[in-house]
Amino acid sequence: MPPSPSIRLYDGDADDLLRSEVFPERVSLLPGAGGKPRPAERLRVMWGQDLLRDLLDGRYRAVICGVNDVDNSHGIIAQLVELVHTSQWSAKGVTSFAKLFQESVAIHAAHDREPYVLKYDLDSLLILGLLRPHGRDHFTLADLSRGFKTAAKMLQDRRERLPVATVSFLNARANRLVGPDGAEPSFEAVLRTMFDAGFRGDVYPSPVAWRFAHVGVFPSYPYPEGVERMRGGSS
Repeated sequence: MPPSPSIRLYDGDADDLLRSEVFPERVSLLPGAGGKPRPAERLRVMWGQDLLRDLLDGRYRAVICGVNDVDNSHGIIAQLVELVHTSQWSAKGVTSFAKLFQESVAIHAAHDREPYVLKYDLDSLLILGLLRPHGRDHFTLADLSRGFKTAAKMLQDRRERLPVATVSFLNARANRLVGPDGAEPSFEAVLRTMFDAGFRGDVYPSPVAWRFAHVGVFPSYPYPEGVERMRGGSS
C-alpha cells in the first residue's frame, strides 16, 4: 500500500471537511499521457476552469466559438462583445455581419464548402467564429473539421494570436453540435476532430461535465494508450 501523502492541501482541518464524495458536482481527474514531452503534440483540456472569466482576465489572445446568421444573443460570443471593454461590437452587430457574409457567399461563392471562419476583432481579444451553415440549426463534426482546419491555418505562425482557446461546442444553446445519429457526439469525438484538424490550443469542457464525477477524465488529448487497450478488453 503506498504511503500517505506528506503534504496537506488546506489549512486547519479543511482536508477532512472538503472530502470530494460530499460534493455532487466534481470531476475525477486522472494523470495524462507520460513520456518525453514534445511541442505541439496535444490539446490541453481545461477541466474546472471558467472560459468566460479567463478570456476577460486576458489569459488568451484568441478564442474559437460558433456564430450564426439568425440569432447569437444566447451564445458566448454575445457575452464577450458586451463584456470586453475594448469591443465595438454588439450581439446584433455580430449577427448582422454573419448574415451579410452569408448573403455575399450565396452570390459569389455558392459552391464553396462551409463553414467559414469570421473574425471579430475586439482589440484585446480576437474571436474566430465558425459560421454555422446557412439554413441549419446545428453544426456537424464534418463542419467542425473543416472549420478547425481553417482556424489552424489562421493561427499558424501568428504568435500575436496565441494563446488560443475554444469552446467544446457541446451542450450549446445557440449553435448546437449534432452527431451522425442525431444526438450530441462524445467529448472524445470532438477532441479527436479538433486535433486531427491541426488545432493545438486549449479546450474548455461544457459546465455540464461537472455531473460526471463517476467517470475519470484526462487533462489532455490524445489520451494515454491504455484507454484503447481497455476498450479492446485488455487490462
